[in-house]
Amino acid sequence: MAPSCLLPLLCLLTTATATVTAVATTTTTITIPLTPLAIKHASSDPHKLLNSLAISSLSRAQHLKSKSQIKTKTNSSSSISTPLTGHSYGGYTISLSFGTPPQTTTLIFDTGSSLVWFPCTAHYRCVNPSHISTFIPKKSSTSKIIGCSNPKCAWIFGSEVAARCKNSCPPYILQYGLGSTAGFLLSEILEFPNKKRPDFLVGCSIVSNRQPAGIGGFGRGKESLPSQLGVGKFSYCLIARKLDDTSVSSNLVLDTGSVSGNSTTSNLRYTPFLKNPTGVNSAFGEYYYVLLRKVIVGNRHVKVPYRFLVPGSDGNGGTIVDSGSTFTFMEKPVFDAVAEEFIKQVGNDSRAPKEEIQSGVRPCFKISGDKSVNIPKLTFQFKGGSKMALPLENYFAYYGNESVICLMIITDNAVEPGSSSTGPAIILGSFQLQNFYVEFNLGNEKFGFARKKCS
Repeated sequence: MAPSCLLPLLCLLTTATATVTAVATTTTTITIPLTPLAIKHASSDPHKLLNSLAISSLSRAQHLKSKSQIKTKTNSSSSISTPLTGHSYGGYTISLSFGTPPQTTTLIFDTGSSLVWFPCTAHYRCVNPSHISTFIPKKSSTSKIIGCSNPKCAWIFGSEVAARCKNSCPPYILQYGLGSTAGFLLSEILEFPNKKRPDFLVGCSIVSNRQPAGIGGFGRGKESLPSQLGVGKFSYCLIARKLDDTSVSSNLVLDTGSVSGNSTTSNLRYTPFLKNPTGVNSAFGEYYYVLLRKVIVGNRHVKVPYRFLVPGSDGNGGTIVDSGSTFTFMEKPVFDAVAEEFIKQVGNDSRAPKEEIQSGVRPCFKISGDKSVNIPKLTFQFKGGSKMALPLENYFAYYGNESVICLMIITDNAVEPGSSSTGPAIILGSFQLQNFYVEFNLGNEKFGFARKKCS
């Protein structure tokens, strides 16, 4: 869609409820629920749903790996906490309130992108729509279009584009795997109970394709929610779900302000964040990289070439943590080595090739009958020695009835052997982090995690 088609709608301009709790004399906690969004799927067939999630996860990985994703586009500490909800399409959502008076809108929680945007105006158009909450700028007395001279215009489009434009900042067009959205930038008030953030940059999308809700960008970009609020760290715990919508939610907690010294949370294992060598202004600069040193299947260390574990000078390789991806993605040479180790230890005679074709994931194993099947453990070991031992339900799932299970990690089978690839080699998705408490300690550049019953 050409950007010019968005401009006439500029004339239209002439989140779950958060709770605030004081946790210390210098700390205020605002909690936002992280909750599921009800989505009506084209099919209730669990086979088709799993295949759909595998396809969307792969599409998401291809998007995150593509450099073309660049958009044309106090001393005391306080905490903000919000409910976080899981969805059958693989996402988790938060609800935030914008405007005067405040309008509450549901957003998909996404650590792999930075712009916060909501479906906007009464004329919002969406291809493949569902019930979507929208923000109406005309109903808010504090909605303002971002102008070219506003420094925040350059956050999205760069200083050169912002300098050339006239009057209003140009419309944005964003791609999210299979989905996309387009709109214009606003300045608005983001409101929590007992706390307001004026002049918050937010996208006002008027056209979308295959987007079940707006996006709450939590990446490293200047336009992300953590960056705009000055968050020192944020943490959450992803509730477990068997690929279905649930009304149960957990909490997303934001600690605003500075993080003192080597501040850590007890019982968490930490590993340092890495910065992509191409810099924060590159397409990969907004991702949260961690250094995965080993992938262990059972008691065997899978041999993974070093170039896949650490981002090179060209920015390619390495591991990122992405809440917007459902299943973990591995570059084909990495995935093939991991899958082959599972096949060796479980036994090739237990394979279920028909189900592998139907589901779009592999390997799948038959677990019914007289023969017992032992599934080896899967462990990720990070820099510093921290080990993330996944429970079985976080990397294998039943396919159809309970006679077949499949590995819930994906790869791009279309990639030719020996061909070069761009972007992160491994993307740690939300399915693998179910019932893990995770912390993004931005002040100390560390990623923390621990097993926990999240509901």
